[in-house]
Amino acid sequence: MRRAVELAARGRGTTSPNPVVGCVVLDASGRIAGEGFHAYAGGPHAEVAALREAGERARGGTAYVTLEPCDHTGRTGPCSAALLRAGIARVVVAVRDPNPAAAGGADRLRAEGVAVETGVLAEEAERGNAEWLTSVRLGRPHVTWKYAATLDGRSAAADGTSQWITSPEARADVHRLRAEADAIIAGVGTVLADDPRLTARPPGGPGGPGPGPGGAGPGTARGPLRVVVDSDARTPPSARVLDGRAPTLVAVAPDADAAELEKRAEVVRLPRRPYGLDLRDLLAELHRRQIVGVLLEGGPVLAGSFLREGLIDRVVGYLAPALLGEGAAALGPAGVATIAGTRRLEFEDITPVGPDLRLTARPVPVKEQ
Repeated sequence: MRRAVELAARGRGTTSPNPVVGCVVLDASGRIAGEGFHAYAGGPHAEVAALREAGERARGGTAYVTLEPCDHTGRTGPCSAALLRAGIARVVVAVRDPNPAAAGGADRLRAEGVAVETGVLAEEAERGNAEWLTSVRLGRPHVTWKYAATLDGRSAAADGTSQWITSPEARADVHRLRAEADAIIAGVGTVLADDPRLTARPPGGPGGPGPGPGGAGPGTARGPLRVVVDSDARTPPSARVLDGRAPTLVAVAPDADAAELEKRAEVVRLPRRPYGLDLRDLLAELHRRQIVGVLLEGGPVLAGSFLREGLIDRVVGYLAPALLGEGAAALGPAGVATIAGTRRLEFEDITPVGPDLRLTARPVPVKEQ
């Protein structure tokens, strides 16, 4: 199953709005006969790819799959039926499918006499498929907040300069995160201060390798949707986020004068709230567009608003071995007034990236805090 989880990760950034799934097929003697992963939406599912590689060796064997085999016909046929046709005798599943339209594969297999075991390495498989599972379970995109800061938590110097706090290696890693996302969100403050493109430029050239949003195969080749949260429509016409290199959506308030913006980007109007625009409505709009995972890039005020609303599912922080002492904090006001209200996280990964550290953490569920 751990190998199946590794295989599933190969589909990150190219399967949306489908999940990432990996599968390993063992023959009747327990030897690996076939491996597969879901590479892009509309392409063969992981089970089908693994069964093709296994051929007749699959008969009487075992299939390990990170997500319950689907039991419905969409752009491809049901994987439960493919496993039955192949003569698989046992299926081991990490995570049950929460999508009622596709679930039921385990029950169908059991009804046909196949031995089915569920919950094996479920936590690892859930982490690898967190974006899609969040989208299905909560009805909104999974939100990863990415930031870069000094060791004392500063994202900019006292004079407002912020390029570059972290190393070229860290910035290249951020482009990998962008390439895996369906959308990149930034506030108008970041647009005015840094004029970012918010495009994904991973190693390997424009779009990076492979199919789907990050590559040259089936799927969207233009990269993630760029989203600017701009209550009063202050994004200047010359902003690089409006350069046409990727689609751009600008969220403004109902009373904002967005006539110029509407000439250069799609504009959506959202209700105002005390802290800015209604972020839940924004995520609902993105969910309607089949956006599964978003990367929240800034700035600190917008990040604080997302945290205040409980809308951050993962934090990826790049810490540079540097100190400023003054300047903007990486995170703005988030509705935390006392230590008792601290938003606790649990580390998932700590990895050196060039001279910097990449820290990955997830919020601790409230009941555990």
